[in-house]
Amino acid sequence: MAQTDFNDLMWFLAVAEEGNFTRAAARLGIVQSTLSHRIKKLETRMGIRLLARTTRSVSTTEAGERLRRSLAPRVREIEGEIAALMVLRDRPAGLVRLTLSHHALTRLIWPKLRPVLRDYPEIRLDLSVDGGFRDIVEDGFDAGIRLGESVEHDMIALRVGPDWRLVAVAAPAYVAARGRPGHPQELLKHDCINRRLAMANALYAWEFEKDSKELRVRVDGRLTLNDEATMVAAALDGVGIAYVPEDMVAGHLADGALELLLDDWSPRFSGYHIYYPSRHQNLPAFKVVVQALRQ
Repeated sequence: MAQTDFNDLMWFLAVAEEGNFTRAAARLGIVQSTLSHRIKKLETRMGIRLLARTTRSVSTTEAGERLRRSLAPRVREIEGEIAALMVLRDRPAGLVRLTLSHHALTRLIWPKLRPVLRDYPEIRLDLSVDGGFRDIVEDGFDAGIRLGESVEHDMIALRVGPDWRLVAVAAPAYVAARGRPGHPQELLKHDCINRRLAMANALYAWEFEKDSKELRVRVDGRLTLNDEATMVAAALDGVGIAYVPEDMVAGHLADGALELLLDDWSPRFSGYHIYYPSRHQNLPAFKVVVQALRQ
């Protein structure tokens, strides 16, 4: 026998279940004459009559009933699997890769994403800590987390955190020994803890602002780091003045372990944003991550 067209089998099953060509054709969305012709061709290929036709009804022959009983559960099983796959299409699952800074990860992003791993067991996260910008498309990331003012203009960008600022801090013992700077330029006389920018392999020029006047100061000192937590630790040890996110030293400022310097010169930065190309925005797992970060 020639290879069976499975459409013909599905159409036979519809006729057998409906017991009527007109109703079966309506169910399948085809004309009755086409359905009748295809069933006759199926019977010819199989060499056996499957349906007993009268002017008022259609019933299965012994062979047709046997075929119906064999087909029906298998078709229902296939339909069930297809339905399950359609649900899977909309169920959050898969890998989401993000590039972000250490400060963003520890202070903002991880506390928001921790529940995602708990609530969505089929979502996997790959969080890459980078000190500089990455080409998220070229490097295979789904999105990046950066300050709003630094986001590329051709990306979709959504705020995920409040504005914050960098502050200059030092241990009381250092201030007592070296004095308190009253202007950013006076930092040039102090032992400052430099920050190395990972991507450019250059030193960060400390940014200040007051009364709409912006100022950058290239400080000097005996210690250079690229990790903010270690900068805070070094400042606590009295090594020098550190310029770090305020939320990282709020507790130390409150208990007096560190002193705030140049408070009126510390600028506010646009908060962290998640940025990504538009093609990612409709992926279920990615939508879950974005929603969690925007809460």
